[in-house]
Amino acid sequence: MPRVYYSTVIDQSAGHLWQIIRDFGHYEWAPGVSESMMEGGEAGDAVGGVRSFAYGGERMRQRLLALSDLDRCYTFELCDPSPMRNYQSTLQVTPVVAGDRAFVEWWATFDCAEDEETQWTTWLLQDGFPVWLSGLTAMSMSGAAHAG
Repeated sequence: MPRVYYSTVIDQSAGHLWQIIRDFGHYEWAPGVSESMMEGGEAGDAVGGVRSFAYGGERMRQRLLALSDLDRCYTFELCDPSPMRNYQSTLQVTPVVAGDRAFVEWWATFDCAEDEETQWTTWLLQDGFPVWLSGLTAMSMSGAAHAG
């Protein structure tokens, strides 16, 4: 089972970043994502709730498995069939006290065909996590935050 890990430091407070990403239904901060919403009118912090969004011309769904305000993190899984099976991912924001910045970590585990492991690992490390977190950085710098 591959485990992919990515981290960065963003020059915004952890509280500000958590305010942007905490609502699991609000995922438009990630480049390429549009029309993000919680299915069935669930709250964005409802564990077990499913967010539905458009990405790369396809509709995707992810289920919130855990959310912690104390740790500023959430864990989710893919709902729909994918070449990455048993995909679980965690996004966490930790304060960097010096300079009031944030240490942001994103990791995932998944199963896939052995001959696809390098492809999916590389994709997440080059076209996935860093790209999505660049969108979070841009939104946080613009002063825009989701009102919930």
